[in-house]
Amino acid sequence: MICYSTWLFVDITFNHLIPFKLLHVMKTITNRLTLFVVIMLFAGYASFGQKTTGTHNPKTTNSKSMKTYLIERDIPDAGKLTPEQLKSISQTSCKVLKEMGPEIQWVQSYVTGDKIYCVYKAESEELIREHAKKGGFPANYIMEISSVISPATATSR
Repeated sequence: MICYSTWLFVDITFNHLIPFKLLHVMKTITNRLTLFVVIMLFAGYASFGQKTTGTHNPKTTNSKSMKTYLIERDIPDAGKLTPEQLKSISQTSCKVLKEMGPEIQWVQSYVTGDKIYCVYKAESEELIREHAKKGGFPANYIMEISSVISPATATSR
């Protein structure tokens, strides 16, 4: 049986007292981690599909020196952006990427309530930061993706 009060979360089954605010923080962290894992899975699945299309162009893709990054961009009300606004942001990003050359590539992005999560391939994290600065968008967290898994991973040899 679980009882809630203003300040304490009481789990009578295990006889534990957990401060209610700590419980809220734990739920927030769990939600963020879940979102991160889901995004990573989608990014991996998209990346897997792109690798198997047979459209590899050595002039535009230098996969040996390119790393894959996940960028978290804090953008208030990102989920409320109109299709026209998203198109404009995409056009700005593509223009900057074209100017920067083939050392950085945009794979795709996921728009959520107050954030946009982007998957990029680049030779370095510095290129990601330069792209964000030139494009005028934030790059609050940049994480190198070390491995990609997808449902296909479960059946691969």
